[in-house]
Amino acid sequence: MEAILFTTVLLLASHVLLAAAAGPSVIVVGAGFSGISAAKTLSDAGITNIVILEATNRIGGRICKVAFAGINVEKGANWVEGVNGNAVNPIWTFSNQLGLRKFRSDYSNLSSNTYKEEGGLYGAAEIQSVIDTGDEVYDAGEKYSKSLSNSGFGDISILASQRLQNHAPSSPAEMVVDYYNFDYEFAEPPRVTSLQNTVPLPTFANFGEDVYFVADQRGYETVVHNVANQFLKTSKDGTIVDPRLILNKVVRVIEHSPGGVTVKTEDGAVYKADYVIVSVSLGVLQSKLIEFVPRLPEWKILAIYEFDMAIYTKIFIKFPYSFWPTGNGTQFFLYASERRGYYSIWQHFEREYPGAHVLLVTVTDDESRRIEQQPDSATKAEAMEVLRAMFGKNIPEATDIFVPRWWSDRLYKGTFSNWPIGVNRYEYDQIRAPVGRIYFTGEHTSEHYNGYVHGAYLAGIDSANILIRCVKTGNCKYIVKAKDADD
Repeated sequence: MEAILFTTVLLLASHVLLAAAAGPSVIVVGAGFSGISAAKTLSDAGITNIVILEATNRIGGRICKVAFAGINVEKGANWVEGVNGNAVNPIWTFSNQLGLRKFRSDYSNLSSNTYKEEGGLYGAAEIQSVIDTGDEVYDAGEKYSKSLSNSGFGDISILASQRLQNHAPSSPAEMVVDYYNFDYEFAEPPRVTSLQNTVPLPTFANFGEDVYFVADQRGYETVVHNVANQFLKTSKDGTIVDPRLILNKVVRVIEHSPGGVTVKTEDGAVYKADYVIVSVSLGVLQSKLIEFVPRLPEWKILAIYEFDMAIYTKIFIKFPYSFWPTGNGTQFFLYASERRGYYSIWQHFEREYPGAHVLLVTVTDDESRRIEQQPDSATKAEAMEVLRAMFGKNIPEATDIFVPRWWSDRLYKGTFSNWPIGVNRYEYDQIRAPVGRIYFTGEHTSEHYNGYVHGAYLAGIDSANILIRCVKTGNCKYIVKAKDADD
């Protein structure tokens, strides 16, 4: 493709052109990990005429630290998932290079740390039997999954696979173990999650089954800054000062034609370029925040709407002192309510944040939506009721609570993507497929690692390389295999 030379920067009223530079110009919408990764990949390939438009006042997207009760905690992504396997997770490499403070999460003693709804612990043998049954059903599901055609037409939900083994979790103990096994990972229940594309899960099959909790006061977002600093200009204190990164720019319109793209932001600014890479979340693509002109083709819209944007809410609660069991084998504990997913999974931070007296409880899906719509005081009262059922009525009152609201935030509309039943890998490939001069990236475009930090990073590289191939070789065709293809 013939390069276009921009010779001036035009700024008249709200009309802005990209900076003068040889080569094609690219606008990257979003400075999350995928957007930063894509921009660096373009830069490494010699495509440096880039503008990154970020809606917030920071880079990192859903990797975000917040100050809470005297410490920094992670509002979004928190773990390096997939460690100590045959292949090395690139995020594990980054975290080690940066010396991030992190701790291996040990879930092995859940059978001794599962609480009844009416109070008291279950017997370890009873819960271990539930866990063992779940593992057997999972193994049978994995065997079934591997027998399915690559076309994806034989795919079933995880729940359907369980039912094939005459297993449908129904008791509080069964439901909380099932919730830990699936909802805690995918943020949606087994009835909607694809078996073939999650069992076995490529992240753990390829990178290893260990997970490490990041508890560094610099924030997990340090890994994003590390990548950004490799191609964006920074000051001596590490602050990004590169004019190609423009913060607080909410993109509302993307116009596209065979001749180029025009991006309009909420404040009235207009940016023109040869190409645009859209790295907003799947939830934003499913919303009306960004208008595409002309409208995206039906196949693209359908692919975007068929995939799921899940909600995973980590609620941090501060106490004047610790009243829960501590020591080896106590970090994670479960609450087995008859209401599936009701404040089910708890974690203390004896190692991660010593002396902080903070608990983390995780909720997902409908519970996340419900909690986001009520005041934090109501959430604190509900959590306290659960904790009093577990540890007695004389425990201290919580002094502070932090409840993220990813679903309510128009700039995210959820936490991460989940692969639902009914979407095969070829339909999924349409999510990543370019539309003319519009390219797409994000964790939701990673075929094998959607929903993960490493998926976001690798997706940025992959999507940028598709654009680089188009620019450098003139091969701009992106082929999506037929739905019934078996290879």
